[in-house]
Amino acid sequence: MNDGWKINKLRKPAIIVGGLALSIGLWSFQDDLFQISKNLDVFASVYKEVNINYVDDINSAKLIKTGVDAMLDGLDPYTEFVPESEVENYKLHYISTQYGGIGAGIFLRNGKVYISDVFDGFPAQKADIRQGDQLLKINDISLDGKSNDQVSNLLKGSKGAAIKLLLKRDDAEPVVKNLVRDEIKQPNVAYYGMVDGNMGYIKLNKFLENSAAEVTEAVTALKKNNPNGIILDLRSNGGGILQEAVKIVNLFVQKDVMVVSQKGKIKEKNFSYSTVSTPVEPNLPLVVLVNSRSASASEITAGALQDLDRAIVIGQRSYGKGLVQQTFNLPYNSLVKITVAKYFIPSGRCVQALDYTHRKDDGSVIKVADSSIHEFKTRNGRSVYDGSGIYPDIAVKQERFANVTATLISKLYIFDYATKYRNTHPEPVNPKTFKLSEADYTDFTKYLAGKNYTYTTVSEKMLSSLKTEATKEKQFGQIEVEYNALKAKLDNSKQNDLQIHRDEIKQVLENEIVARYTYEKGRYEANFKYDKELAQAIKTMQDKNQLAAILKGEGNFKTIGKPVLAMAGKKDRDDND
Repeated sequence: MNDGWKINKLRKPAIIVGGLALSIGLWSFQDDLFQISKNLDVFASVYKEVNINYVDDINSAKLIKTGVDAMLDGLDPYTEFVPESEVENYKLHYISTQYGGIGAGIFLRNGKVYISDVFDGFPAQKADIRQGDQLLKINDISLDGKSNDQVSNLLKGSKGAAIKLLLKRDDAEPVVKNLVRDEIKQPNVAYYGMVDGNMGYIKLNKFLENSAAEVTEAVTALKKNNPNGIILDLRSNGGGILQEAVKIVNLFVQKDVMVVSQKGKIKEKNFSYSTVSTPVEPNLPLVVLVNSRSASASEITAGALQDLDRAIVIGQRSYGKGLVQQTFNLPYNSLVKITVAKYFIPSGRCVQALDYTHRKDDGSVIKVADSSIHEFKTRNGRSVYDGSGIYPDIAVKQERFANVTATLISKLYIFDYATKYRNTHPEPVNPKTFKLSEADYTDFTKYLAGKNYTYTTVSEKMLSSLKTEATKEKQFGQIEVEYNALKAKLDNSKQNDLQIHRDEIKQVLENEIVARYTYEKGRYEANFKYDKELAQAIKTMQDKNQLAAILKGEGNFKTIGKPVLAMAGKKDRDDND
């Protein structure tokens, strides 16, 4: 009896505390509801008064969208509102790769519309429409004053529908092209084939619908050549559908292995994704190529294969997007895409590099501090780290174009010369062996004569800053002679940039010219001979001892991570801004 009394006496305070906690929880919940109701009422009232009283007529839809966009902008760049008018473009960009059209890209230049890309095997290519052609009319509708989106919408339509284009090439008279729209399916796998060292190579550009099926098809086809290894190129792949990444990992990893989990504040949205099938190729050496624009599903794939010690990662540190989005339907056929969770790869790490929740007072986003980065272990016990993307097992320095090359690209002079070259050289070229001759390069430099491709070098900026500061301190007169001499030397050096950087410029020219004949496939094949990351991948897989040492975490080939962050320096960590 006493024992019973003791039990009841012990329970009573617990019940009181529990009741108090419930009361506090209900009060907090009610307070949240009140705040929500209050702020929605304020928002509606502001909109109402503006709509009634503003001096000019307002665009209601635009005003509301601006308000919604501003509200979501304080969260992260991946949480966004999609109005009904943009839903189809959203689905094309994030979900499907299919649409009805002619198979060509466009761009606007000085108010005129030009063909930027032609896709092999589709109506535009079959009708001999070329990059650089000017598009004047679509179905007798003049394109003067039309935006890029307006022109794109005119080109698109249902499969089988006729479309009439008026085109102009060089100085020739405009010509009419009558085409029939087809279903345009942009593949996720942009290219696959054999490269040096008898290695199979797969270039995966995105993780949209059927990407895993396309990679499966590529691996199966490459295996017929008895390759010595597989290279999966995820460079500049911004990601896509998480489940497709899991399926692709499963091609190389045994079934019933956890690939990725997602965790958010709503328990019902917490999932773990594991491999479910027998792998297509579990044994061949595997390299994954990444760079600073490899993000999301690319990082899941590369990170999981690294954590499971199934692949070597080569390249540069990846972007660092460890957030999962889910799309929700809204009234009137609109959508909202919301970040609902973070994802974690097999070692337990999350690669998210930016902390959108704890911003600075000025609204800028805080990066994960080096001191907050944690160590994790791969299956074989190698050290890997969270908080800042996927670090490669072998880092290859990312080459940046010289100022002169970047300017020639941005001014479209390389694009225009490639167009001129194609129109004066009708004979086909082999992308793997094509080289621009010295005579052709000389012709290119003559083509640039009189054209404006001015640019400011870092040295010039520093020299200008020196003049500004010296002038403020009233000391410029003392260094003016030396300043002018140095400036003259820099100007003279710039005049020689076309020769100093000729190899780099020729490489870009070759790539653009080859694309005129053999399209996107040709771009990849033309670039193989210059691709340093690809060369490193081939070299690594050919060295069985090095390959084994990396995967075991032995020797000098340990994963680049926290210990070398300080050596990498601020510039390296700011590349993703």
